[in-house]
Order: sequence, then C-alpha cells, then structure tokens
Amino acid sequence: MKSPSFSKQLKTSPGSGGGQKWTTLEHNGVVFPPPYKPHGVKVLYKGRPVDLTPEQEEVATMFAVMKDTDYARKTQFIENFMQDWRVILGKNHIIKRFEDCDFTPIYEWHLEEKEKKKQMTAEEKKSVKEEKLKQEDKYTWAIVDGVKEKVGNFRVEPPGLFRGRGEHPKMGKLKMRIRPRDITINIGKDAPIPPCPIPGERWKEVKHDNTVTWLAFWNDPINPKEFKYVFLAASSSLKGQSDKEKYEKARLLKDYIQSIRTNYTRDFTSKDPTKQQIAVATYLIDKLALRAGNEKDDDEADTVGCCTLKVENVELVPPNKLKFDFLGKDSIRYMNTVEVEPHVYRAIGDFRTARKSNGGRKEKGDDLFDFLDTSKLNAHLKELMPGLTAKVFRTYNASITLDVVLNQATQDGSEAEKIAVYRHANKEVAVICNHQRSVSKSHENQMAKLNEKINDLAAQRDELMKGLRRAKQERPNKNSVPEAMEKKISQVDARIGRMELDRQVKEDLKTVALGTSKINYLDPRISVAWCKRHEVPMERIFNKSLLAKFAWAMDVDPDFRF
Repeated sequence: MKSPSFSKQLKTSPGSGGGQKWTTLEHNGVVFPPPYKPHGVKVLYKGRPVDLTPEQEEVATMFAVMKDTDYARKTQFIENFMQDWRVILGKNHIIKRFEDCDFTPIYEWHLEEKEKKKQMTAEEKKSVKEEKLKQEDKYTWAIVDGVKEKVGNFRVEPPGLFRGRGEHPKMGKLKMRIRPRDITINIGKDAPIPPCPIPGERWKEVKHDNTVTWLAFWNDPINPKEFKYVFLAASSSLKGQSDKEKYEKARLLKDYIQSIRTNYTRDFTSKDPTKQQIAVATYLIDKLALRAGNEKDDDEADTVGCCTLKVENVELVPPNKLKFDFLGKDSIRYMNTVEVEPHVYRAIGDFRTARKSNGGRKEKGDDLFDFLDTSKLNAHLKELMPGLTAKVFRTYNASITLDVVLNQATQDGSEAEKIAVYRHANKEVAVICNHQRSVSKSHENQMAKLNEKINDLAAQRDELMKGLRRAKQERPNKNSVPEAMEKKISQVDARIGRMELDRQVKEDLKTVALGTSKINYLDPRISVAWCKRHEVPMERIFNKSLLAKFAWAMDVDPDFRF
C-alpha cells in the first residue's frame, strides 16, 4: 500500500489540532540523551577479550544489560541484533558468530554500576535529581498565546535495541541515536529559533504551522514511515479542549446510533459487495469495539484490525457464532467467540469462500474484507454523521458501557466497596477493548503476603473471641470489658473484610489493564459525576497526572450522564 504524502501524514497525525489554532508559540526545543561514555570492559569471543571501538562497545552494552531478560533468548531478537551489530563491527572484524560471544563481563560491570547507584545516600540522589531538573527546566515549558503551558515528552529517546510487543519482526534491531539534523521544530513565525544543544549541528527544519499541536517531530528510527512527536502535556488547555471535543463527538453518536444500526442491518444482504462488507465491518466495530485496522508492510508486526482481517482470523461456529483469533494493536492477541446476527454469520461465510479476481477461492492469508479498507469505511461513516470515524465507536462503546454499568450496580457500602464497583465496571470496558496484560511477576508474592495478613488477623480475631467468652463468664454483670472487646473484634472483622475484598479485586483484575481505557476511551465526566454522587474521593479513581489531564471535567454536574 502506498504511504500517504508527507503533508497528509502530518495533518492526520495524532498531533493535528482538530480545528484548534494558536497565534504564537515559543519553546526551547528538546533534550538529547548524553553522549556515550566508554567503560572499557571487553566482550569475550571464544573465551578471549576483544577490543571494541566506543560505538561497537555501546551496542554490545545494549545487549549485555538485557542478558537475563526473555528478549535476549529470542531467536528473532538475537538475529536482528547481530545483523545490525555486524554492520558497526565491519566485515573484517574477528567477531562473526553470536554463539561464540560472551557478554558476561559487561553484564557484571552493569550490575556493579547499578549497585553503586543503590548505595548512594538520599542526599546524593536528591542532588543528582535536582541538578538534572535544573538543566531540563527550560525545556519543560512552552509559551502558547502568551500562556505558559507544560510540555509533555520533551526528551529524545536514547539509542537502544528495539523490543516491541509480542513477536515483533524487528525486535532486537538497533535504534540509532537521534540528532538535531533529524528533528523538525514547530514555533511561531516571530518566535526565536531554539538554539541547537549540540555544537556544530542544526535542526532539520523549522516550521510555523499553527494548525497542529506538535512542537517537534522526527522519524521513528525503527519504522521510518512513522513519527515521534513532542506535544504539550496532557494537562495543557489545548489538549484538554481536544479531549473534550473527542468525547462530545462520541456523545453525539448517541443521537445517530439507531439510524446507523438500521442502515448497516439493511445492508447485511446487499447485492453490492462493497456495501455488504461495509455493513458487516461496521457491525463488528460497533458490537465488539474492534479497531478499524490499517495495512501493514512486510517488515512490520503482523497485527490486524477489522478491515484487515484475514480468512484464517475468523472461524464459523454453527449455528451463528464467530471465533476471532488475531494479533491486535501492540501485538496483543484477540481471542473471542461471539454470537452474531444470522445474516452476519452467513455473510462472513460467503466472504471467506468468495472467488478472487483470478477466479480461485480465497484461502489462508487472503483478506476477509477484500472490497474494503479503512479509508472507504470512514468515508461512508462520515456520510452518516459529521466527523464520524470507526475510532469514535470505540470511545462511544467504552464510555456508554461504563456509564450504564456504574448506574446499574449497587452503590451502597463502604468506600472500598464502592471503589471495587468502579474497578469492575472499568474491567468490563477493558475486556471490551481487549486491554490485556500479563500477570505481573510480583502478583503471587503480593497475594501470598495478603493471605498471610488475613490469616494473622483471623487468628487475632479468634483469640479475641476466646477472651470475650471468658470475660463474659467471669464478669457476667459488668459490660465495660466485653463492650471494648466487641468493638475491637468489630474493627478486626472490618479490616479482614477490606483485605478480602482487595484480594478478590486483585485476582479478578490480574490480566486486565485498566489504565488504557481510563486514559483514552472513558469520558472522565462519567467518573467525576459518579464520585460526586457517591462521595468517593476523586483521588481514589484518578492518579495525580490524570487529575491534571482531566481538569476540564472536574466541574461537571453530579447528575451528568453520558
């Protein structure tokens, strides 16, 4: 698939202003990682130490520090690392085979350096941190239309080995060092050009585009067709305005959703294959909150969305269920079996076995929706509602689910019980959006400690109960001691109840990532209004950064409904 023009990519990027414009913009550029400092520790090759140039040593160190990770044992990671390292080593270098390399000396040096940092006193750590903040302070702010706004990600990522999610085909490849000559800066026409922080270098380009909200960008070193951006912080007024517009558009979908569903239901049986595929794809995006998907190059992760599903990604399960199995965004596996409308079931069956342009039947690897792509789908959706895209369905379904589940759940109980209700509602959204995570390495240890505390409290309660029975027998007419003991037992019972609730929630949510939907898909006004109605401190729902990001939503009426 031919990539869109450079200007189009900028306009359709996440940095686009969504109709917002600034008049003046001034900032100080970006922070680059420090230059590499050689340590002189040698790699062993066939048991013998090998001299390396600083550049060769830097790349060797990138691998050595990952020596005990799962990545360093993956064949694809090792092959990509060696391929890029050989380029830097040169054709005539003694190092040829990974199997003969021993990175242990550098790994041990790395552990020693980590230990030295751990041994620093609190005052030393504080001093280092303060010095870093002092050096970076001028980069943390931008002046937008005369207002001082915080900058989000102003640091350029250091060079390293690409990890990726899942089984990414480029894992292990070298992310080269980004330099000023790679970076385009965006400022106001009359603003001073940020001084280049590296002597003898200059910025790639300086732009004055007031229709986008990015401050700087450069090509991703691993996927050059993609970009890395510097934006204003999530708490900035422009970002808050953009977020509010996003959720208002999703709320607007409520007024159109029934007619849209009637429209695509009618076209399930259309004789026009494009119309039929648009109808079925829209149904799946609406019902399952699937991403639309975009075509991938051969060297990118084999991830798909609705429009790019392959024949093998959807299996028919009679009488009318579809079994999905594919890698979604960030190589997160999507596995789900869902009951669908009979017309959708039959249509998917027809799409899987339809004839291709060459006359043959579709087979594994062929597109399920061969008459459809994301641009065609979004063009159709815009005809049904102004500004509607497939992405809006995801925001709508996530937010409406949270709103409905929260308002159907029992709201009585302690603060901890109310928060558990919220987290389970959040979980339903995360499941819909396929926001998964692997069970953390610390989960079993945390659960064991929690169980130990519960058992200790239970033993304490048993002892108190025995004492209470003895006290009642010894002092049948004096209530002061039994009352005090009963109060103590009640307090212990309450602690056990809170811990058991915490244990249940931790276990239920161990494979679900709640943060992504809360940050990107859930209208924060739903959560704020719910907190106000049920007297739950907002700090228990949103962390400090989200409270700042969603400052625009904090004055919402308690009766707000999505």
